[in-house]
Amino acid sequence: MATAERALSVSDAMSLAKSVLESVRITVVGEVSGCTVKPGYKAVYFSLKDDCALMPCLMWRDTYDACEAELRDGQLVEVTGSFTAYAPKGRLQFQVRSIRVAGEGMLRLQVAALARRLEVGGLMSAARKREIPAFPRRIGLVTSPRGKAIHDVIRTLRRRYPVAEVVVAGVQVEGEGAVAEIVCGLETLAGEPGVDVVILGRGGGSYEDLMPFNAEEVARAIVASPMPVVTGIGHEPDTCIADMVADLRASTPTAAAEAVSPDRTDVDRRLNALRRLLGRALAHLVSDGAGRFAALARRPVFREASYLLAARLQTVDVLADGLARALPVQLRRQRETVERARDGLTRVGSRLNGPFELQLSRDRERAVAAGRAVAESAERRMGLAAARLDDLSPLAILGRGYAVCYEGDGAVVRSAEAVARGDRVSVRLAEGRLGCLVEDIEKEA
Repeated sequence: MATAERALSVSDAMSLAKSVLESVRITVVGEVSGCTVKPGYKAVYFSLKDDCALMPCLMWRDTYDACEAELRDGQLVEVTGSFTAYAPKGRLQFQVRSIRVAGEGMLRLQVAALARRLEVGGLMSAARKREIPAFPRRIGLVTSPRGKAIHDVIRTLRRRYPVAEVVVAGVQVEGEGAVAEIVCGLETLAGEPGVDVVILGRGGGSYEDLMPFNAEEVARAIVASPMPVVTGIGHEPDTCIADMVADLRASTPTAAAEAVSPDRTDVDRRLNALRRLLGRALAHLVSDGAGRFAALARRPVFREASYLLAARLQTVDVLADGLARALPVQLRRQRETVERARDGLTRVGSRLNGPFELQLSRDRERAVAAGRAVAESAERRMGLAAARLDDLSPLAILGRGYAVCYEGDGAVVRSAEAVARGDRVSVRLAEGRLGCLVEDIEKEA
């Protein structure tokens, strides 16, 4: 190291300073400002600043590419390296060896990476998102029961759409455990019958306060909800992953309440407009119907009944006239035919009266004689058949002293081998029946 006793050239002095500065490695946290990343440059130039100071920095391009960092102004980063001096310009600068995003910047990078992954998975697709019902009967609300958002939503719904019922799932919306409670609130309302739409909201806060709404679990719970979900998180500029996957994103909780509820004034105005349109349509319909009815009433067919019946009435007259002329002629011809037939029958009957009666008497006598012969022959044959039937009757056989033996099941015993000692049999006589027990069996040789 040079001493005050020996003077140094400017180059030597800058080299000495450079070597001393580069021997000390430190880590610095600051906000990126004036970042310059240009193609073809060997280094990336930017500054780190805080409220009181500004520190110029450089990072060699190969080192920057290896870190896979994307610097932009306003980013909070943590860099490690050492000071160095640029001798030609006599400028002090910090040479960065490694860099990583710190604080909110790191959170934003993580959220951006998750957003890209969910977008690739289709969770943010517009085709997936559902339409918000125009007139919901029950509105679910997932928010903190102690925050300002719940009062803003309820006040807005009471003013715009007081007929709706609000079902509140009070949850923690920031800090540890908030993600699990938000998911539980969404799942609870999913099982609540009759809920048509759900509002997920909270008031403003820092980026870290809104981090539960950037969680993947919350995003997937929103997508899994069976009813549409409208988000109203933070203030107008705030956008989180829950907003991206929701069926509708509103800028604030109040705007979310307005999005799910029809304005009573707007509804009245629309109903009045529809009433006027309906009145005009009905008036036009009645006027058109009256004109058509009047045109029909002027037609002759509705003014004179004979207009439709004239031709038919004339036809009836013609037919009646023809019938009046035809009936007398036809009756006269038929009367003449009947008289001629009667005269003919009278003449035939007078010629056949005597012989016919004699022949009829003879035929009657022959028929009576033949009938007696047939009846006597039938009586003889019936007597013989009755005698034969009596001889063959089983009852007649039993009457001559014979009997019939039956087994217990009703079958006729035809052989001594069909029964055994001790069997019970039934014996049928001419008059009555005997129940017997077999004690002895004799078989014919």
